[in-house]
Amino acid sequence: MATPSSSSSSSSSSIWVFSNIKLQFFGRIRRFLQSKATRKRCCESSDQFDKETIIVEHNKNKVENIETVQVIKKKHEEEEEEYEIVLQRSVKKLHFGSWEEKEVAAKEIEKLAKEEDVRVRKMITELGVVPVLVSMVASEVASRRRAGLTALIHLADGTYTNKALIVEAGILSKLPKTIGLLDESTISAFAELILSLSSLANTQFHFPSLDFLPLLRDILESGSSFDTKRSCLCALYNISTVLENANLLVSSGVVPILLELSAMKEISEKALATLGNLLVTMMGKKEIESSSVVPESFIKILSWEDRPKCQELSVYILMILAHQSSSQREKMAQAGIVPVLLEVVLLGSSLAQKRAMKLLQWFKDERQVKMGPHSGPQSPRFAMGSPVNQRDAKEGKKLMKSLVKQSLHRNMEIITQRANATEETSKLKSLVISTSSKSLPY
Repeated sequence: MATPSSSSSSSSSSIWVFSNIKLQFFGRIRRFLQSKATRKRCCESSDQFDKETIIVEHNKNKVENIETVQVIKKKHEEEEEEYEIVLQRSVKKLHFGSWEEKEVAAKEIEKLAKEEDVRVRKMITELGVVPVLVSMVASEVASRRRAGLTALIHLADGTYTNKALIVEAGILSKLPKTIGLLDESTISAFAELILSLSSLANTQFHFPSLDFLPLLRDILESGSSFDTKRSCLCALYNISTVLENANLLVSSGVVPILLELSAMKEISEKALATLGNLLVTMMGKKEIESSSVVPESFIKILSWEDRPKCQELSVYILMILAHQSSSQREKMAQAGIVPVLLEVVLLGSSLAQKRAMKLLQWFKDERQVKMGPHSGPQSPRFAMGSPVNQRDAKEGKKLMKSLVKQSLHRNMEIITQRANATEETSKLKSLVISTSSKSLPY
């Protein structure tokens, strides 16, 4: 049984610990305000310099100018004082207040972070607000979760340090796995925060986990807006730039989703770029090749004249699929890729043209190999100069010319029909019609 003396000592010990925490907290606030005061003195000296310059340059109106500077200076001091009071009150509530007070404080911190520069955002995080805001994001209360989420988004804006602190505070493990009953604005906020944090992948920062992948997949499969899905796709693209993450992305099941979204013009670009990053790994290439929509979906994208970047990415993916894969090249040929590539060579961007020409060369080389000498039964050979050989040769040449002419006319019709959409391609159409085949370079 505890004696009164032991109970008293335990109580005094807990009071001492709480007092120590409060002392540390107010010490942080004091240092922050001292830093603000130093910056204020710099502003005052700058204002004084400006005031003296004004007096020299405008000697006739010096009294009015001095009064104007003093009014501006006073207003600036009042704003600084008000800012310090709001920040001090908000941080105190966030650490020691009730949940309702924490929610109000998070909204005030969001407002301050939105209005101030990166340096001030870093100062705010130095006051230890990030862990509390992260715990609010994991809350089941919608308003509380929303307040913490938006505050973190603005604190992370433009600063590597704050993003790293948010990840280290365990935000990735506290994100929901599915969007469930979340409203569209909250879903959009989650996508925005993940996009902001995913930019760390382009630095030396190592993500402890990719626990947010199920949430991204759920958002991409939902009926969310294109802007929200675009944020998720950009986040996946950032993660896919790190080669070590490719297999984890593939195993999480994002490839079928990316293939589906790549067919939507509004968000196709980032989906194609992410597929291009995954395709350089064996696991990614195997997963993409096994899809029933490949290569037809990429060939269709080649006809998007109003999306040149998508054309470039699509032909790049087709090049990787076709490289050292006769089965893929055969699939592409059967899907009618050659006329589409010819169109890209004539009407595409410079990069798309180069890639399309390279791919066409592979099909040309493969056709020449197939048409070369082969083993097995051979047709009878006739002596050169014989009447039968000359007659067969003439008929063969005549038939070949007819086939080439028909193919050329057909391709030109397809190209000129699609070229009617813009003035530039209309000029190309008139040029093709008015030019004889003899004047073409090839």
